[in-house]
Amino acid sequence: MLKWMKKSNNNDADAYTSTLDGMKKVYKKYVRPLEELYRYHEFYSPLLTDSDFDAPPTVMLLGQYSTGKTTFIKYLLETDYPGLRIGPEPTTDKFVAIMHGEQDQIIPGNALVVDHKRSYKVLSRFGNNFLQRFEGAVINNSVLQGLTLLDTPGVLSGEKQRISRGYDFTGVVQWFAERVDMILMLFDAHKLDISDEFSRVIEACKGNDTKIRIILNKADRVTNQQLMRVYGALMWSLGKVLNTPEVARVYIGSFWDQPYQNDDNRRLFEAEEEDLFKDVQSVPRGAIIRKLNDLIKRCRLAKTHAYIIAHLKNEMPAVFGKESKQKQLITNLPLIFEQIQKATDISPGDFPNVQEFAEKLKVCDFSKFHKLNQGMIDALEKMVSTDLPRLMAQVPQDQELAHEDFMAAVRKRDGGALYDMDSTPFGKGETFDVFNAQLSTSEYVHEFEELGPNADGKITGTQAKHPMQDSKLPNSTLKRIWTLGDVDKDGMLDIKEFTIVKQLMKIKLDNHELPVEVPKPWLESLGITDYRR
Repeated sequence: MLKWMKKSNNNDADAYTSTLDGMKKVYKKYVRPLEELYRYHEFYSPLLTDSDFDAPPTVMLLGQYSTGKTTFIKYLLETDYPGLRIGPEPTTDKFVAIMHGEQDQIIPGNALVVDHKRSYKVLSRFGNNFLQRFEGAVINNSVLQGLTLLDTPGVLSGEKQRISRGYDFTGVVQWFAERVDMILMLFDAHKLDISDEFSRVIEACKGNDTKIRIILNKADRVTNQQLMRVYGALMWSLGKVLNTPEVARVYIGSFWDQPYQNDDNRRLFEAEEEDLFKDVQSVPRGAIIRKLNDLIKRCRLAKTHAYIIAHLKNEMPAVFGKESKQKQLITNLPLIFEQIQKATDISPGDFPNVQEFAEKLKVCDFSKFHKLNQGMIDALEKMVSTDLPRLMAQVPQDQELAHEDFMAAVRKRDGGALYDMDSTPFGKGETFDVFNAQLSTSEYVHEFEELGPNADGKITGTQAKHPMQDSKLPNSTLKRIWTLGDVDKDGMLDIKEFTIVKQLMKIKLDNHELPVEVPKPWLESLGITDYRR
């Protein structure tokens, strides 16, 4: 477990060894008792457990089928995850939580929701049809040590969206949207139409606008002029659906490891990819403040809810006319909210939606509600004014720990596309899978000499960069090739290293996976004995 997520062994209720430790303690002591007394979980979200606080940050991917969601995850991890399927048809028909573990395995949904170490218990309310379409994919990948990725079923369009999924798809999306730390919405540059089901999915994400990032994927398949028009059409379509004054951040590129079909916008794609990966890298850092912010919001809602329930209880008759009085109170709910707001000075924004709250009240017996416990309200307010500021002061330190933990993880050999390798002329990266061959320098001597090697018979990264980019392979692939080819790690290439680089590029262009390290037969055939990993 990462340092910033470790549980405290300190038994002092007032001592907080971390922000998460403090949040768990104040919730159990001040917030949860109030929620239980006034049945908060029947009107809002379920009661929280330690697993909700300890859950790693999560990035959810949404989009219509064949927009590249699963391929993007493979690109980010630089490996397949258990159960991965990719195709032009809707291949991902499940919600898949891709998480870290020592041994690769698939965990069925029914098993996930009963695992108290994970935060999915509440999903059982969506029924068995959903649980059969929910699973966990466990993989030993460094990126996932500080991050969980959530792959989702492709949103249907056309005639397909008339087919019932058998469970509340938008309800599940909304549940995840409220709990994840980032939402990546992918669009295909070739099909920007937003189907009715996708519109409902976007609607379900409302209230979480700050988490949403838009990815215009497969942008290398259109020309410069077409890309401008596609971008404008996407923003126009999103403006109608999102209906917010703020414009969501849009990343443009082609997020997979194949050569660009149109290389004209290469610099744009590289800059956009770098910005997106930095955004993803910031998720663990921002997760702590997000959880604290959610707890503060929950405190405000719990307090408001207590006043509402207590007011309804006080208005109920002792014996006769309970049913008619209850109906009258539900009808007059807007007026009741206004009365409570004036009496308590609670912000109108802290009150729930009147119509939704009224619907939930219809199945309740007001006579079983509790009267206001002012002592619990006062204790909650004192906690908000004293304990939470103490936790806020501790956030920067824990944020740095979270970021350091995550970056230390992704700097390992299997750190995926987020791997930081500044010693190459291409940025960041590493890779997998061994590929054997016998090499000879004779094939590449002429090309190497044309690049103008120095007196030591070596070329620099600057000399090699543009010829390598002529392959149209993305920088994320070229960086891995350079890292492997620079055998002595001096930031330059001799003819033997250049031969390795050219062979790695040929392998990738032939649609094979790159090796995790330079194969031994290559080194032996080139006479290289001093190999530094």
